[in-house]
Amino acid sequence: MASQPELNTSTPTPAAPIKVAFQGVAGANSEAAVWQHFGPTTDHQQVTTLPLETFDDIFRAVEAGAATHGMLPVENSSAGSVARAYELLMDYDLRIQAEVILRVRYSLLVMPGIKLSDIRQAQSHPQALAQCERYLKRRGIKPVAWFDTAGSARDLAARPDAHTAALASELAGRLYGLEALETNVEDETHNYTRFFVIGHGDPPPSARAKTSIVFSMQSRPGALYEAMGEFATRGINLTKIESRPRPNRPWQYWFYMDFEGHFQTPNCEAALMGILRRAAMMKILGSYPAAIQPEPEKLYTGESA
Repeated sequence: MASQPELNTSTPTPAAPIKVAFQGVAGANSEAAVWQHFGPTTDHQQVTTLPLETFDDIFRAVEAGAATHGMLPVENSSAGSVARAYELLMDYDLRIQAEVILRVRYSLLVMPGIKLSDIRQAQSHPQALAQCERYLKRRGIKPVAWFDTAGSARDLAARPDAHTAALASELAGRLYGLEALETNVEDETHNYTRFFVIGHGDPPPSARAKTSIVFSMQSRPGALYEAMGEFATRGINLTKIESRPRPNRPWQYWFYMDFEGHFQTPNCEAALMGILRRAAMMKILGSYPAAIQPEPEKLYTGESA
């Protein structure tokens, strides 16, 4: 009698876990971005988070292998770019792996029993304070800079003050036992924060690729105009360009640029070679899948974190 083929009953070997470093404490917007992008598991990989104190710590953790990825906020639709994030992208050799766009909502959080008329000041991260600036002025509430949004809620719960509120998410309020006096207090209803997922190596080309670079130009008339022409003549769409001062080089600037396409495609590669011929220095920060703007009914609310 012919023998029956043996059935493969072995379970797949689970992939290495994903650990994502972020700046802040539990309940921070950066952690919400982690869950939005990765979920609790992805392709049978367990996902955990690593809260850290500073943006610098994120890069050090990923570089040293204490985390596989970092979640880095780089721009808010109301308050603009996060300067330190871009400086670190220049200083380290980690690459952008993906882009995440998070809908950001803030609540005015207080200790239970506190009334709105009691509040004299609100503490939060400077970016959050900037995103709620008009609201605070209308309420006559003084902004107080804190190291983190969720951290401002945690610290208020640890050191109660009847005249102080925290600007953070409703999720942070629930985590730390605070009440929301008012919700959705951000000045703009369409308030989004853009994040980069950073890590080692380059993701493969994708249909919706975006590339980020940084470069400096020689100081001569028309240099930047000619650099932009490298993209215009090849039909490549620029999605962002921003200048930032170069450290220890007065009146000299880095130019940070995003454009549609992967750096390995022929037209993008040719444009980058054209930049190299004209630039004093150029660095590719990464080519990665571009984020899709969240639809209103699909916006992240923090419930799944």
